[in-house]
Amino acid sequence: MRTSKAWHGVRLRWVSAAGDPDKAPVRVLIPAVWDDDAASAVAAMVPQARMASVPELAEAWMAPAARGADEAGLFSQTAFAAALHDLLIRRRGVPGSALWQASAPFAAAEAGAPRFVFGLPAFLEPDGRFDVSGFSDAVEIATVALTVLRPEARRLALGFADLDGLLAGLGLDYDSPCARDVAASLASLARGRAETVSARLAGITGRSFSPGHWGPPLAPTVVPGLAAAARQAFAEAASLPGCGHESLVELTETDGAEALLGVETTGLAPAFARTGPSGAITHATRLWLVARGLSPEAALAMALQGEAVMPLASAEAHAAMHEAVARIIPVPPMRRAIVAPAPIAAKAVSPSPAAAVDLPVRRSGTMQKASVGGHRLYLRTAEYADGKLGEIGITVQKETPAFRALMDAFATAVSIGLQHGVPLEPFVEAFIGTRFGTGGAVEGDPAVGAATSIIDYVFRHLAVAHLGRAVPDPEETSAPAASMTTEPAPTLPLDLPLESPEGRRRRLRLVS
Repeated sequence: MRTSKAWHGVRLRWVSAAGDPDKAPVRVLIPAVWDDDAASAVAAMVPQARMASVPELAEAWMAPAARGADEAGLFSQTAFAAALHDLLIRRRGVPGSALWQASAPFAAAEAGAPRFVFGLPAFLEPDGRFDVSGFSDAVEIATVALTVLRPEARRLALGFADLDGLLAGLGLDYDSPCARDVAASLASLARGRAETVSARLAGITGRSFSPGHWGPPLAPTVVPGLAAAARQAFAEAASLPGCGHESLVELTETDGAEALLGVETTGLAPAFARTGPSGAITHATRLWLVARGLSPEAALAMALQGEAVMPLASAEAHAAMHEAVARIIPVPPMRRAIVAPAPIAAKAVSPSPAAAVDLPVRRSGTMQKASVGGHRLYLRTAEYADGKLGEIGITVQKETPAFRALMDAFATAVSIGLQHGVPLEPFVEAFIGTRFGTGGAVEGDPAVGAATSIIDYVFRHLAVAHLGRAVPDPEETSAPAASMTTEPAPTLPLDLPLESPEGRRRRLRLVS
């Protein structure tokens, strides 16, 4: 397939990557400035391909989108293709993985609303300002592209990622009213602009829906022009008699598009750590230091003096951010911070379930970086004031999105149990020895030498750190007892002695 001239002059590189750790890697052609995780995401999007090229895959959805926009009289084909290319190359926005599939990318039977995700830190200008007009235009381009590619879709899912990175670049603490005001204004701007554009596209969709009611953001923000643009977008959308979609802006589950953007957090989530897999500080951390006028050396000096230079956001801060944004756009319950349910009155024969004990706003904890069989992970813990474990978090690197989501869900389930009074001991007994996927030598944690899986490692570490007991490594556990002196019976033919009693070398012949 011929690629667009827009790719001429863009440096590219081949990467050997696998979308699934259990499959052989394939060659993937990506822009030279993209990281290897993006190549893995591309490989996962086209699992049956022997090689994949981002320019060719992009052309497969960009070309029909540009033709559709031109035929609808909305944009010229050349201008629209250039706008989509600019969003992709600058990693400002990409469609969801379904539109990257080489086979039938626009199938009407595809489950869920078509996605388009914006990487918020990419809209920061070199001087630290947020490109308000660029973000608004990106929302328009994405709305048009998804509509002409999927005219039968009643809903679209325009979303954004790495809010934490944007706030860091603006010099804002995630847990602050100013940060929540910025997030609310971004959501309002995105929804208002998308609904206004959708009203112009009603002729393509053949439908008209009454937009739902939502309140405008009232507070000003530290981002010049953002609050004004959000209020204007709300006013324009409020005056519409109808638009072409039931809903347009929504935070949904990740599907690999975020890896193409190179974001460090998804959706509204705060940063898990200030260092990346290699041990270097993250891009968001560098943005935060620049915004605060600090060098890494100055930040280190402050940290050595006991100052909290960059405190990580709490679960309460995450919940407050969700509340600020959920007033404007849909936020799935699975992505919201867990709030313990109120105690339920006991029935005649059933005891009441234990109510959760909330962790304190400021809590102690640890973060352990390790690798199991060469696969990196971060294990985060949070403790109550008495030192009792109350929460765990597991972040794995260079794994499939599905595997990362499973690890996150597993850690959440364990945390709920701990906060409802389940002791750590039953978890340790149940999950130590779990065997699946990655296993082998453990590096980076002197307390654990080997593990049979990532979950096995997690609970070996917790047993040492919180129960004060070490668990023998798998090799030691599987070794025969010292008192057993009986020689094992040989198995034919490989365990037979290779020399005869006369000292001559035996010759073994395979007999079928």
